[in-house]
Amino acid sequence: MTSIKRRRTPTVSINSIKMGSDYPIVVQSMTNTLTADKKATIQQIIELHKAGSELVRITVNDSDAMQAVPDIRKALDIAGISVPLIGDFHYNGHILLDKYPEGAKALAKYRINPGNVGRGEKRDQNFETMINCAIKYNKPVRIGINGGSLDEALLSEMMDENAKLVDPLSFKEVFIDAMVTSAISNAKRAEDLGLSKENIIVSVKLSDVQDMIAAYQQLAEKSDYVLHLGLTEAGGGTKGITASSAALAVLLQQGIGDTLRISLTLIFGIRKLH
Repeated sequence: MTSIKRRRTPTVSINSIKMGSDYPIVVQSMTNTLTADKKATIQQIIELHKAGSELVRITVNDSDAMQAVPDIRKALDIAGISVPLIGDFHYNGHILLDKYPEGAKALAKYRINPGNVGRGEKRDQNFETMINCAIKYNKPVRIGINGGSLDEALLSEMMDENAKLVDPLSFKEVFIDAMVTSAISNAKRAEDLGLSKENIIVSVKLSDVQDMIAAYQQLAEKSDYVLHLGLTEAGGGTKGITASSAALAVLLQQGIGDTLRISLTLIFGIRKLH
């Protein structure tokens, strides 16, 4: 059997877990509990880890959730569960990371979506705050671009430029280009702020299988960042499993992708998958 040649990337370390071209694909999952409900969250993290999840992502959406993180980490350590925890931040991540250093330190990785950290100058300032926290605590960051929250200003600018072409691209083609442009530009901005390439993971998630494949193929061609694969809003049950499997299989067969997480609407689907 011919082995698949992976694209060359830096190595990203998330505590003891390493990802990149020299290492096996890392499987992730995510809790669906209120993170502030520490007992339920701890129990689900343990279940996911025992089922094979090498990284577990938790929602960190408010002060209660952020303040629960150190206690969750401590309880897992006492139970002998060393699985790294990823903090999923939206809208107020810059406030939470800056205000609650113990929570920031207890998380092994931060997930940032540049499309919902603010607008204009505020967006740049908030993004910088989060990257600076990652630098301060030496944490890797996933810069996650989602089709549903793509930077409208960037897309508008690229659509205007496209309209001037003699042979303009379709809206879908420009949209995918904008996803990739946003991913690379935000990753490079994080580097410019001082975050090392070995602490950067990038994703470009879309809900359409073919669009998602095209976006990752273009991103892989234009950059050498470690890539997180996933089909966003995949749906539930058989539909979600089939769509996600189809999209990821194509990319993995091409040597694209270093870590993956399946997003299914129905919880029984998630548990069956993992």
